[in-house]
Amino acid sequence: MKKLSKSGLAAALLAALTWLPMQAHAGLFDDDEARKALLDLRAKVEAMRIEMNARLDTKSDKSAALDMVTQNENTMQELNKLRGQIEVLQNELSNAQKRQKDFYVDLDTRLRKLEPREVTVDGKAAQVDPSEQKNYDAAMQLFKAGDYKAAGTALADFVRQFPSSVYTPNAQYWLGNAFYAQRDCKSAIAAQLQVLKNYPDSPKAPDAMLNIASCQTELKDKAAKKTLQDLIKQYPESSAAVTAKERLGGK
Repeated sequence: MKKLSKSGLAAALLAALTWLPMQAHAGLFDDDEARKALLDLRAKVEAMRIEMNARLDTKSDKSAALDMVTQNENTMQELNKLRGQIEVLQNELSNAQKRQKDFYVDLDTRLRKLEPREVTVDGKAAQVDPSEQKNYDAAMQLFKAGDYKAAGTALADFVRQFPSSVYTPNAQYWLGNAFYAQRDCKSAIAAQLQVLKNYPDSPKAPDAMLNIASCQTELKDKAAKKTLQDLIKQYPESSAAVTAKERLGGK
């Protein structure tokens, strides 16, 4: 059934109002009765119009309210969907930031391992590369463990690889001791002579001379006495000089 709009309903009512007076003039009522009936009818029509408009407005309001509820529900669904997407993105961003932080921490740690660090050896401060420190420590660990052959090889490699290292005088000295521990006095003397030649100011130089004298004594080399005398003369304040004096005094 086709619904009438407000304008259509008004037109219908207007037609009814027009038709009724015409019928009144046709003789159904006299003038007074017709006028009264017309007024009553107009009042009824007006009341019907108001009631109809109210009903139409109420129905329109309900429809609009229903539409708004539906739109609100759709909007809430979209908001919930967006909220979920935002939470996922926030989680991914947090994970990415954590990975980035871990990466930079790891990178910084690796770079620090590659950076030279300052050490003090025999009262002398110097910059030492990580690989330099690692090789020296490994060679000395072999010596301390009593593996003198492997230690000698590692110390000789260190001297060749790091000739300017602050550890090189010590490495050369301990190389001589590694040979001596293997009872290879000739190699021990040669190694300790390198200490005296290349690092005469090293704190290990007096001990190197004492070790040379010890090897010369074992080889029954008469040069041992002169080596001890030179030791006392060149490094009179050293503990090695004290030992040299004791050895000379016993002869």
